[in-house]
Amino acid sequence: MNRILDVLTKNKDKYTEIRRRIHQNPELGFEEQDTSNLVAKLLAEWGYEVHRGLARTGVVGTLKVGTSDKVIGLRADMDALPILEKNDKPWISKIPYKFHGCGHDGHTTMLLCAAEYLAKTKNFDGTLHLIFQPAEETLYGGKQMMDDGLFDLFPCDVIYAIHNMPSLKKGEFYITKGAMMASSDTVHIEVTGLGGHGAMPERTIDAAVVACHIVVALQTIVSRNVAPQEAAVITVGSIQSGDVPNVINEKALLKLSVRSLHPDTRSLLLKRITEIAEGQAKSFDASVKIDHINGSPVLVNGDQAVDFGVKIATELFGAEKVHTDLSPAMGSEDFAFMLEAQPNGAYFFVGNGDQPGNCMVHNPGYIFDDDIIIPAAAFWCAITQEYLKK
Repeated sequence: MNRILDVLTKNKDKYTEIRRRIHQNPELGFEEQDTSNLVAKLLAEWGYEVHRGLARTGVVGTLKVGTSDKVIGLRADMDALPILEKNDKPWISKIPYKFHGCGHDGHTTMLLCAAEYLAKTKNFDGTLHLIFQPAEETLYGGKQMMDDGLFDLFPCDVIYAIHNMPSLKKGEFYITKGAMMASSDTVHIEVTGLGGHGAMPERTIDAAVVACHIVVALQTIVSRNVAPQEAAVITVGSIQSGDVPNVINEKALLKLSVRSLHPDTRSLLLKRITEIAEGQAKSFDASVKIDHINGSPVLVNGDQAVDFGVKIATELFGAEKVHTDLSPAMGSEDFAFMLEAQPNGAYFFVGNGDQPGNCMVHNPGYIFDDDIIIPAAAFWCAITQEYLKK
């Protein structure tokens, strides 16, 4: 396995340049035309059968070697965020308010780096599917690929994904069995009251006041309805109502982000949000319309897939660089849709090290460390060769 690292290291400058080129030209979810074109072009040059069009801009590259019927899938995401980058690097984004602030440019590059090695060495027996997914940041691209028939067209015995993570030790690998990342639901609550003059509140039903009571009441769900040992979050990230001080508003809109680490807890949260919003509105003679905008399930790692991935990472990098006691995160990831359909799979973090100003992903100052491209690519190569062992 050390040979993999030696060979890939010779290509570090090449893939650093590719990563920075993608970084300078970021594309938002379902708009990744140039990124998809680059991925498809390189895969085709290396001999992969290339399929395009899943989830609009998704790319799947397939390489079959030998006669085995075993199949492994490796997934990377491609989309950027609608954030204005604040860095002084020469490769800063050329497009204002589009920024690879989560490192998906790096994830795409890691998998491309591995793809070239695997195509040129062909040291495996079976089928490899490389899945380049759009729109992860919407938490919908993975679902769209599944709805478009990803696993019908490209069935996998096992599937893996990797995400970089600032604050974790650079180039080291982290995972846990079972629930690793939270479900995520976006819920909108539209309150309808009766508008009027700001000096005549008795003739109105103030939608803003109703909305405020709903916000306060929602805080009791986690504190009084969810068991203390269960993790859950309800965040009201946006409250919109009116523009001027002397008008009592007929409408108010609340936008919620809802997270949990267990499907039953997720169902409870959504049920109680509806009950509380409707009850609070009724107490003021107002009404509410509740829209579930989108949602992704809990990301659950399969035990066997974790054990196998840990074994490969340990053989590559040593036990001291592979961590299996990671606490589940309340962030979300739509790779969960793929794991829901194929439970024999796992999602790893690779450490991206300390960031200037302790920035996390989704921060305007976030920086992807190009030094982690080769370790992650080596992991992809090793896990493919070992799972599809000749």
